[in-house]
Amino acid sequence: MKTTLMMTTLLASLSLGAVAQAQTVTTPPAAAPTDDPMRPDFATLDVDGDGAVTQEEMQAQALSRFATADTDGDGGLSAEEMIAQQDQRRAARMARMIAARDTNGDGLLQAEEMVPDGDRMARMFDHMDSDADGSISAAEFDAMTEHIGRGGPGRGDHKGRGHDDRGGHGRSRG
Repeated sequence: MKTTLMMTTLLASLSLGAVAQAQTVTTPPAAAPTDDPMRPDFATLDVDGDGAVTQEEMQAQALSRFATADTDGDGGLSAEEMIAQQDQRRAARMARMIAARDTNGDGLLQAEEMVPDGDRMARMFDHMDSDADGSISAAEFDAMTEHIGRGGPGRGDHKGRGHDDRGGHGRSRG
């Protein structure tokens, strides 16, 4: 009887703790808003504002991006329209880069502002130096460029980089 009472008390306290924890869990903060229409923030995707993004909302966003790029409204994207869309994205990306790295505030990036800071450079180097011998061999360099998608046949091949076999991020549903 004493053991049963102790077990019941323990289970009750664990259950109450779980309930209390579940009640204090908050929705993680949304990602910072973005000016890149190809990378909308959570609030933009969550059209109905219910705190969840459905496949329909993602599809609506994709159709909206298409309509924005289809500047002549003919229902198709020409090479010129696709280039213009890419140019807009590139310009926005460059503006963000300058804003983030322009430490002297002159609106330009000098060479010293382009070089990663010491900690970041050290982390990048350590990541590439897989055998930790203090230097990066050609094989380590090739492995890293393959990993980030710049090395020959790996470019555009998302296998092993967080994409599922359907071409999207996440787990495959199979």
